[in-house]
Amino acid sequence: MSRAEQPSRRTVLAATVAAVVAGSAGPAVATGGTADAPAPAQAPPRTVDNRAWTTYSDWRSGAARGTRALAGARPGIVIARPAGTTDYTDPHTGNSARWEYATWTSPVHRLAVPATEAIASWNAHTPDGTWLQIELKGAYSDGTATPWYVMGRWAAGDRDIRRTSVDDQSDDKSSIWTDTFAIDDPASGLRLTSYRLRLTLFRRPGTKLTPTVWRAGVMGSDVPDRFTVPASAPGLAQELIVPRYSQEIHVGQYPEYDNGGEAWCSPTSSQMIIEYWGGRLTPEQLAWVDPSYADPQVCHAARFTYDYQYEGCGNWPFNAAYAATFKDLQGVVTRLGSLTDLETLIAAGIPAITSQSFLEKELTGAGYGTAGHLMTVIGFTADGDVIANDPNSPSNEAVRRVYKRREFENIWLRTKRYNASGKIVSGTGGVCYLYFPARPTPRRRAALAAVGVR
Repeated sequence: MSRAEQPSRRTVLAATVAAVVAGSAGPAVATGGTADAPAPAQAPPRTVDNRAWTTYSDWRSGAARGTRALAGARPGIVIARPAGTTDYTDPHTGNSARWEYATWTSPVHRLAVPATEAIASWNAHTPDGTWLQIELKGAYSDGTATPWYVMGRWAAGDRDIRRTSVDDQSDDKSSIWTDTFAIDDPASGLRLTSYRLRLTLFRRPGTKLTPTVWRAGVMGSDVPDRFTVPASAPGLAQELIVPRYSQEIHVGQYPEYDNGGEAWCSPTSSQMIIEYWGGRLTPEQLAWVDPSYADPQVCHAARFTYDYQYEGCGNWPFNAAYAATFKDLQGVVTRLGSLTDLETLIAAGIPAITSQSFLEKELTGAGYGTAGHLMTVIGFTADGDVIANDPNSPSNEAVRRVYKRREFENIWLRTKRYNASGKIVSGTGGVCYLYFPARPTPRRRAALAAVGVR
């Protein structure tokens, strides 16, 4: 499970409310359906706006200061020449260093859904000696503007800087809670109506090193407050064959990463889907892990998703960015609107990682309650119940669970709930990680588009 309720996370936790992707045939699918089955009908109008910059035209459309757009099979941006130098003191190590930098700023994106919350995500390659920062600046519905908010300082490795969220960012109208921009008082009617992203790419002075960013975007949402959600009708019986990993067999291992495996639901879930798509770590990459530990790749995922400010492995964009460090994978953070959306993805062979919080009595068969927990949804039974790889299990063999459809749908999609003390706290409102090939098949591309991801 995730860490206990955090003061810095707004949405999930209680606060103010070397890989090779398999060919086009894709990973294995169990009996009960096929990856080419027709997708269920699209859900009603959404409460989510997704915008991502991924194409050569996208990267050419921004304002560049020292960056240039790359064409090719996977377009992106790199440092062409530094726009300047700056000093950065890592707050988690105290080390200071000088860095060359270049920037790219997106055009203004006007949200189709004026948002109470926004979460950025990005996919990038950062060789040793490089890192990046992503910022968001928006406009409010009252005509005023936000400051430039830092949504993350990130590197795939941990030799140069410690990847980190940035606390204590607010303008008295909105705040950043770890990885989430949030309007402080949604009941006031104030909303985020548009935004720009700014990417700053850093490298060691005098080198030709560069980060490469392939994808950058934001999910804005205005999910209505609700303790319950409408029930969806079952529409699919299908199960994907996804590796099963337990976080619990790692309890006590590497406590410097959020006290060990008991809190590693997010990286454990991420590693399951990465390997479903063919992602593998080399013996050299895993050489740092104690050889007596089973599933060393889970330890690796925990280390390289760890947010040194949040002091946990549950930073949503950091998990998506980690997935995209594997060859030909991309990852995004979004919100979905119903289990019908998950059925659409499963029908196309795309599993999903969902975030939910619940009391033990609210999810039959779980055997625990949690303030925030990630699971991997891999399919649906003939009765429409959810088949999940739940990393909060005593062994890898016990990871596969079947949860009642109505219970699962409600604990995942609601935005408010009662905790064990009877206090009203937040729910996740359908937060989901999606990892999929950089060049998805037409069938998968259509399924992603149907749930609002392009």
